Amino acid sequence: QVQVVESGGGLVQPGGSLNLSCAASGFTFNAYFIRWYRQAPGKEREKVATISSSGIVMDYGASMKDRFTISKDNAKDSYYLQMNSQKPDDTALYLCNLYAPFVCHDYWGQGTQVTVSG
Repeated sequence: QVQVVESGGGLVQPGGSLNLSCAASGFTFNAYFIRWYRQAPGKEREKVATISSSGIVMDYGASMKDRFTISKDNAKDSYYLQMNSQKPDDTALYLCNLYAPFVCHDYWGQGTQVTVSG
C-alpha cells in the first residue's frame, strides 16, 4: 500500500521560513514524480512545484520559484519544500502528491498545515 506522508508545517511569522518534508513508501515502481500542492480555504488547489524521482526539478507554479525550492535527499529518499520570505497568502494546507506515470495513478498525503501570521 502506497503511503505519502507530509510533515514540517506549523505557524510562522511573515518573512519567516519553513521546510516541509514528504516521504513515500510501499511501492515498487522506480520512476515517478513528487508534486507539492497547496489549498487555501475557499480557493482552488494550486500546484507549487514538481520534482522527478531522480531529483530533477521539473517546474514551479506561477510566482513560486522566487521563494520556494523543491529538492530531494537521496540518502534519506525524502523530498522537501523550502519556503522562504513567507507571506500571509502562503497560508494553506500543503499536500504532497506522488504521480506514477506507468500506472497512471496519483497518491496523496493528508497534508500539513502552514499558517503565516504574526
